[in-house]
This record gives sequence, structure tokens and C-alpha cells, in this order.
Amino acid sequence: MVSKLHNTTKKVLVTGGAGFIGSHLTEFLTRSGSHVVVVDDMSTGSLSNLTAVDSGKLTIVDATVAAAISTLDPHEFNAIYHLAAAVGVRLVIDEPIGTIETNVLETSAILNFASVAALPILIASTSEVYGKSEKQPFAENDDVVYGCTRYSRWSYACSKAIDEYLALGHYRNSNLPVRIIRFFNTVGPRQVGHYGMVLPRFVRAALHGQAIEVYGDGKQSRCFCDVRDVVAALPKVMNEPSCAGQVFNLGNDKSISISDLAEFVCRTLGCDVPIRLIPYDQAYGPGFDDLRRRQPDLRAIQTAIGFEAAIPLEQTIRDIAEHMQRTGDDTKDSKTRQIAEHRR
Repeated sequence: MVSKLHNTTKKVLVTGGAGFIGSHLTEFLTRSGSHVVVVDDMSTGSLSNLTAVDSGKLTIVDATVAAAISTLDPHEFNAIYHLAAAVGVRLVIDEPIGTIETNVLETSAILNFASVAALPILIASTSEVYGKSEKQPFAENDDVVYGCTRYSRWSYACSKAIDEYLALGHYRNSNLPVRIIRFFNTVGPRQVGHYGMVLPRFVRAALHGQAIEVYGDGKQSRCFCDVRDVVAALPKVMNEPSCAGQVFNLGNDKSISISDLAEFVCRTLGCDVPIRLIPYDQAYGPGFDDLRRRQPDLRAIQTAIGFEAAIPLEQTIRDIAEHMQRTGDDTKDSKTRQIAEHRR
């Protein structure tokens, strides 16, 4: 349901604001005094993610980005955080067309919307943009390397790279104050596992006394950063004038192998469950392509805003487990499931 806003108060627009990162950002912004307009079609987000937000500081527009902005006036806003996207390895593989169209077309629409009023806009990108590059750690100016186009695994990376090109094109052509953030494995409460996110999958299995399934040989490594550290950094990037037109890695630079992560989840939660290796072909189908390491170079964002990840992985795991136990599971609410099923 899209409703036109008739309020002269300046607001912050958060697309994908009912999603995992978006809901935490919305909560952070409202607690800081902002009125937030959330645009989310609930395809992967959930209204239940916003229950902790002060309803007096929140407006929800249940629609795609393109549909929503046709009813909104860009001059009503102070800034835009564009987090709406198709995310998760499983979703990317199952829905390659939807992934590409959602990421590219919706980003193009919101950039044009922001351009009308020269609004500061932050574009959420991803570490996937680096592709299969073997250089470590990844720095913002490094080259990118993608796999064969036959494998939809890389369609997400390519689509988000196009988002970056579009955003930087607007910056160069009209000086639109864009910022681009490449998230590196953001984790925390409210993240769900059924789109391929590894940590909630592991925590859920441990809590249910089920085997933890590690895809591949488990030696691939990632760096995990708590969502609460991440969202606290975003307004700082938005409010720092020197960040306009820049691309930043954002995450933690401490690596852990996926097998070690599974064991760490078991130790942290005191769960004794088996850990099983599942071949990629069995998990994702033939021809799945992955990269062995993904570690960010954080010097740029540390210089720009003094960013340091503070919440330890052990605490994040415990908070994910507590959230799952309190809410019953890591699945989406019934309304969101019905919408997602209808759109298939």
C-alpha cells in the first residue's frame, strides 16, 4: 500500500528498511531523532523487524522502490540510504533475472529521484563486487575478476558493480553527493539463513540439535562484522563531506575459516552437534564457483570516520541465538511469506 506523504518535516528515506541491515539502521536513526520513511516490498524483509522502532518516527511504504518514489517528493527528505537489493547466494542462484533487475533498475530509479533535489545518498554495495580476485586484502581501488557468465553466481556481483558505476556517474555528471559502501559479511540478530547466510544457518542448526552443514571443504575464510557496528558507521559516512563520491569497504578484517566458524558456534552455544561437509554441487547445483578468501582493507574508512569494529563474534553469535529463541525461529513472518510466495 503506497500513501502520499503530506508532511513538511524533513525525513530520511531508507529503502529496504524492513530488511536485516535496513531495520537496524532504521532503529538507529530514529533513536538519534530522525523520522524515517521505510520503503520495502517485504520480499525479503519483514514488518516484525521494525517492532522496536518508535512508530511516531516511522512511516512504512509497502512497495518496490520504483513504485514508492512515484508518490514521494524528494524535497521532503534530508538523505537517502539505499539498501534495497536482492541478496543471498541461494536467492541469486534461484532468481538470477529478478536479482539483476532488482539491483540495477531500482538503484537507477532511486538515483534519479535523489538527483531532483541533489539529496545525499548512500548506496549499499557488497564485497562480492571484487569477484574472484586472489589479491588480499581487498582494497577499494583493486581490479575485479568475475567468473563465467554461465554461472549465475556472479550475476549479483556484476549487478552491484553496475550500481556503483551508476552512482559514480551521477556524482561525476551532476555532483550528486553519493557514497558507496561495500559490506563484508554483516551478521547479527534478525538475519535469516534461508537465503544462504551462513552464520544464522549454523546457529539455527546448533539450537535445534541438528548437524551443521558446511558447504565445500570448509577452508574458505570470511570476515564477520556485527550489524550494530555497521549501522553506527553509516550516518558518519553520510555526514562527512569528504566521503562524497567515494567507495568504502565496511566490515571486520579478522578472518575465520567456515569450518572453524562452525566449531566456534558450537563452543559459544555449548552445543554438541556434528559438522558435515556438503559438496558445493550438492548445495547449489553443478558449476557453483566461489572464492577462498574475502578480507577487507579498512584503511580508507578508518581514515574517513575512525571506524573500528567493536562487538566480538562470540557476542554476535549469542545475540543471534537469543533472538531466534525469543522469536521462535529465523523465518519471516506470515505476511512476508505470503507476499514472497505471491510474487513467485
